[in-house]
Amino acid sequence: MEPIKIESKQTLSREDAAAWLSGLADQLAAGGEVELNRQGVQFEFGVPDEVELEVELEIEDGKTELEIELHW
Repeated sequence: MEPIKIESKQTLSREDAAAWLSGLADQLAAGGEVELNRQGVQFEFGVPDEVELEVELEIEDGKTELEIELHW
């Protein structure tokens, strides 16, 4: 299978970003398949019962970056 890499950037309200994250969290909690729609393409993938969570916070020059990564 060819490697797949999808990256997207968009500006959302804080509430819309929270809703998107909440929807993803609900799918993770439910188990089974997770659906991700980006750039007009829908991906479905399984997530195991245990994942590695990596959180990185960087504050520099008045700009804040929060990265949340899940690995399995």
